[in-house]
Formats: sequence, C-alpha cells, structure tokens
Amino acid sequence: MEPYYAGALSVLPPVIAVVLALVTKEVFSSLIIGILTGTCIYSFGMGESLPLIRTVEHTFTLMVDKVDFSIILFCSLLGSLVYVIAMAGGSRAYGKWAATKIKGRKSAMLATSGLGIIIFIDDYFNCLTVGTVMRPVTDAYKISRAKLAYIIDSTAAPICIIAPISSWAAAVGSNIKATGAFESEMDAFIATIPWNFYALMSIIMVMMIAIGNFDFGPMRRADIAAARGEEVRENASTDSEEMTVHADGGVLDMVIPIVSLIIFCTLSLLYVGGYWGDDPAYHSIGAAFGNTSAGPALVLGSFAALVVALIQFVGRRLLDLKTFMQGVLRGVQAMIPANMILVLAWTISGVCRDLLQTQVFISTLVQNDAGLVGNLLPAVLFMIACFLSFSTGTAWGTFGILIPIVVSVAQAIDPTGSLIIIALSATLAGSVFGDHCSPISDTTILSSAGSGCMHIEHVSTQLPYACLIAGASLCGYLVAGFTQNLAISLITAAVVLVGALTFLHMRNIKRESIEDHLKASAAK
Repeated sequence: MEPYYAGALSVLPPVIAVVLALVTKEVFSSLIIGILTGTCIYSFGMGESLPLIRTVEHTFTLMVDKVDFSIILFCSLLGSLVYVIAMAGGSRAYGKWAATKIKGRKSAMLATSGLGIIIFIDDYFNCLTVGTVMRPVTDAYKISRAKLAYIIDSTAAPICIIAPISSWAAAVGSNIKATGAFESEMDAFIATIPWNFYALMSIIMVMMIAIGNFDFGPMRRADIAAARGEEVRENASTDSEEMTVHADGGVLDMVIPIVSLIIFCTLSLLYVGGYWGDDPAYHSIGAAFGNTSAGPALVLGSFAALVVALIQFVGRRLLDLKTFMQGVLRGVQAMIPANMILVLAWTISGVCRDLLQTQVFISTLVQNDAGLVGNLLPAVLFMIACFLSFSTGTAWGTFGILIPIVVSVAQAIDPTGSLIIIALSATLAGSVFGDHCSPISDTTILSSAGSGCMHIEHVSTQLPYACLIAGASLCGYLVAGFTQNLAISLITAAVVLVGALTFLHMRNIKRESIEDHLKASAAK
C-alpha cells in the first residue's frame, strides 16, 4: 500500500482510540474504531473505488503485516511458564516465603521497584518478568494490581532509556550515529542521561509513591479498593482457586525457572546479536546488544526456561506430562487478551506511520517552527516528542523520526553545539512519555499483562502520574533552554514534581477526611 499524506488528519485515529478507551473503559472496540477511522481516511484520500470495502480490507492487510509473532510467542510462552509454576505450587510457596522476608507494603513496593531497575536490558523482558516475580508478594499485602502495573511500567522504558547497556541504548545509538554529528554515539548517549528529566523524574516519583504513599486520583481509589478486597483483576485464570495446586511445591519451584529465564534471555540476546558469531565486530557485549533483536532472543530464552520447568516439575512428579502440557495451553489462553491488544496497537501504529505518514506531519511542524523557538527548543521538542509517541505508542519510532531533524535544527540554532545534547535529551524524554503511558504502547500493554491488571485501568490510573511527570520535565526543559545549566534545570524539575505531588496528596487526604466526617455524621 502506498503512503498517503493526511496532514493533521493523521493523528485522528489514535486520538479517537485513546479518548474512546478512557471514556468507555473498553479498549478492544476503541482500538478497532481508531484503526477503521485511519484506513477510512486512507481509502477516501487515495480516491479508491468502493472505499468502505477497501477500508476493511486495508485494516486486515495491515494487521497481518504488523504482527510481531516473536513477541506474541514470547508473551504466550511466558504466560505458560507462569501458569505451570503456579500449578506446581511455586508461586504460593514463594509468596509465603516472601511475606516473611518482606515486611509491609512499603518494602514490597521498594522490592518491586528495585527489581525493575536491576532488569534494565530490555523493557519487554522487564515488564513480564517483574510482574511474574512480584505479583504474589504485592497481592499478599493487598497492593492494587494497578499500582503494581505502574511500578513495572515506570521501571521499564524509563530505566532502559538511561541504561548504557540495553536494547534501547543500541537503538538510540544507531540513530545518533546516522546523523554524523558525534565522534562516538555511545558518548553522546551517555551525555543525554543526566538531561533525561522524564526518566529521572519517573524514578523519583516511584520512590515517593513507594516510601511515602503519595497517591492521588484514580490510583488512590484503586489502592483503597484493593485493601477492601473489591479489586477487579485481569488474567483471573492464573489466580483461580479452581486451579489444582500441588501441595509439595517449594520456593525453588518459583526461583529456578525465573532465574533460568533471566539467564537464558540474557544469553539469547547476546547470541542473536552475534556475540558468538563469525563477525568479530560483535564479539563485545556492547556491540552484541547493539546488533540484537529482542523478539527472537526472548522466544529462545522463554522456551529454554519452560524446558527447565518441564524437567524440574515432571522429574520431581509435581506434575505429570499431561497436566504440564494442559497448564502450558491454559497459560497461552490467559495471554490472549494481552496478545490481541498488542496486535491492535501495532496495527493502529502502522496506520499512522505507514499509511497516513504522521511522522512527515510532525517533521514538518518541527522544521517550520525551528527558527521561531530559539531558547524554547528543548521544551518544544519535548512536547512534540510526547505528542508523537503518545499518538503512535512507540518510543523507538519517535526518536527514529525526530533525532535526525533535532540534530540539524539544534546545530542551525546554536552552531557552538552546546544545545544539541539538551535538545537530544528532550527528544528522548518525550519519546519515553508515550511508550510509558499510551494505551497503544506495547510496553504499557505488557505491564498490564505482567501485573494481571485490566489494561484500561492501568492506563487510567497511570496517566495522571505520567502527565504530572511530563509537566515537571517541561519546566526543567524551559529552564534548560535559557540557562543550559544541568543543576538548575534538574532541581527545577524535581522541585515542581515534589511540590505538585505533595499538594495533590495533601488535598486528597483533606478531601477524604471531610468525606469520612460527613459519613460519620450521617450515620448518627
């Protein structure tokens, strides 16, 4: 299908999908309507005969083209691994053990955050692994699945974008290298880390939420519902009381498969990247990660972990072969909703990028306004990257589109080059915003799946937090554009974030105190 430049109409499909999802609380129909809107714009814009029929035809053609079967397989295999671990009694035993070691909600949330920070190699791997390991613990302390999903999501993409050894660093480095503006793309990437205010503020906020319980809005209501046992959970099949759980399962029946998963996935990422291949250029860890492909590597790693679980559980007679394979199938079934949302999200992203050329529209805005912004360049670039990444649900696509433009624009505005790193950092930070919180972001979807939280609940509870962080980051980039001073800019962003979060938290406490007083008065 040939692309069609739809101008401002190119952002209409994701806007419709996001608004409908937040209003109706139903993500499948919202994504489908958004996709059909985009293919309808394309069919009429191209002047095709029978445009309504072609709208449906283009929808399913694009859906087939955009499916990443490696990620679908990885999600399905990991769902199977989680299910058989639960059947063998490993999850229950681990939950009981962890409850004796992790004392209280605060420790549980800090442990979850810490694990998310440690697993920085790849965001897909991070989302599903952290959810699998920590869900029994957070459930034991009645921490809402929405908050678990938020912690997972906030320590996935925001951590990967500031980790020098990660699939994200490799992707950013390849785009930086293509500009030819830097002697070393890795040095340039490392230089952006302290200026990536969105990623740094995300970590600060997670710590404040975990340590100080600074919740507000829908997230606070979700946590109260969880404490009362009123929470509605996704992936109920893996938590069902009807599941036959072996009584002899132990902590190692959880730990060994998960540790195997981490080891095998890491080795697979290196293997696919050519670390043990014939080309000596990839015989270093950094080069191998830069050359790897996450999807195929994660499939290999998750399959190997499932084989370890098979040997362990069947060999110890916790499960017989037939029961194990039934568990594998039920685990796949549990991941069907997440996989379907991923397919629809990839499709609507393809509608914007491949059919309607959203990237061309955004690029035109950047280039046309470049001469007008001056010292406002970092803030403007941050907002544009936020908008594009939220609309398309992809950080990689966003910085792939914007980095070449940003470097040339920054060089034109500031020939000395001191503004380039700040502008580049603002672009990366804005790109992470959409990947972090967009309903059609694959990372957001996998965070929902890993935590067992309903996707639309994860989006609606996380979005106010992400917007608050984005607002604080924007203040930091406004200051950075004029001062080009890291300390002043970073402190500005942090002060705005902490101040706003404290105000919202105190307002919520005051409001709840008044409501409780009114209820008590009415009961008398």
